[in-house]
Amino acid sequence: MNDPLLYPSFLLTTGFVVALLLGLLLKFWLSFRQIRHVTQHRNQVPAAFAQTITLAAHHKAADYTVVKVRFGQLEMVLGTLVLLGWTLLGGLSALNTWLVQWLGNGMVQQLALLGGFVLINGVIDLPLSLYQTFVIEERFGFNTMTWRLLVADLLKSSLIGALIGLPIAALILWMMGTIGEVWWLWAWGVWMGFNLLLLVIYPIWIAPLFNKFLPLEDETLKTRVTALMQRCGFSAKGLFVMDGSKRSAHANAYFTGFGSAKRVVFFDTLLCKLSPPEVDAVLAHELGHFKHRHIMKRIVLMFAMSLAGFALLGGLAGQSWFYTGLGVHINMTVPHDAMALLLFMLTLPVPVLFISPLFAKVSRRHEFEADAYAVRQTSGHDLAAALLKLYEDNASTLTPDPVYVAFYYSHPGASERLARMMPAVTS
Repeated sequence: MNDPLLYPSFLLTTGFVVALLLGLLLKFWLSFRQIRHVTQHRNQVPAAFAQTITLAAHHKAADYTVVKVRFGQLEMVLGTLVLLGWTLLGGLSALNTWLVQWLGNGMVQQLALLGGFVLINGVIDLPLSLYQTFVIEERFGFNTMTWRLLVADLLKSSLIGALIGLPIAALILWMMGTIGEVWWLWAWGVWMGFNLLLLVIYPIWIAPLFNKFLPLEDETLKTRVTALMQRCGFSAKGLFVMDGSKRSAHANAYFTGFGSAKRVVFFDTLLCKLSPPEVDAVLAHELGHFKHRHIMKRIVLMFAMSLAGFALLGGLAGQSWFYTGLGVHINMTVPHDAMALLLFMLTLPVPVLFISPLFAKVSRRHEFEADAYAVRQTSGHDLAAALLKLYEDNASTLTPDPVYVAFYYSHPGASERLARMMPAVTS
């Protein structure tokens, strides 16, 4: 390698391929562990749940889990092939060359590259998404989505994505091309400001485009919930019921918004399945996240990680070996910032996979803390009952593989979670 630029390019290519293959092997090993463990425990409900979960429900949860994991294996393979197609096999390079020939070099071409990538990737992902919704979710009785609603969602999300995403992308690309070496610091500030703004405007302006949010009308439940929030020192903009049942039978509840724009949202499916004391307990769990400042901690972590990411991108964007090492051949003397963004976005998840268990562990610890807070504010028995109903109604397996849980689960497994609150349940 007489050319000094070939060596770092070769190292990047080799490191990328090795990390990609190791990651794929790791994910397959974990998925096979999960399938084996769930299948081995399919025919017996764990003793701790024998009085509350039927064998039929346990079978359904096991089968649903195995089907999803096997489908995930297909997604892994296709995702790896698509990633290689975009990078080392020349997909991004070919798309970029064609757009340059058509549009020339400049901002329009760079935005077209970003838009073209999103469009093509969306088309590639669509069959898998349709299969998951209309075959897997349908088979297990969870899908309530119609084709008409699906098309409407796609059109709305595409339009909103273009109206919001293109101006932000144009601003960041302009910064990359004009501010100089510290562009990444200014771009990070813009990106963080945008994300904080989105926390405020999303529940008020965007979410209602996809779902109806009606004020909670059940006066008894409203009184209970209001009393609970006052007792916990929490205020919200309002209590709302969302028509989640028009897309899925899965149940949930969440807080959305930021600052004074916070809202409490209940899925209509949740209110149909839980008693008022159980709803209280689920809400207290969510309040526990705020009490322990988990949301703020996650925002700070997101700030720190995105700052590190922008700094790293700032160092890589001007290096020709970064592009050639990932299968892209471009003219470094013309604007190429959109290509840097795409390559970075595509390849960053490959190494991040190996540290993801650390973030999952932190998330599980937060869930334990929120559970403990809910038990203190309401009833351990009600929280346990609510969780069991949600596990059963969502067909969540009660017997996941412990290693799989440690690597992937952002929430603790059912057995471990209920064991932590057992003293409060039995007291």
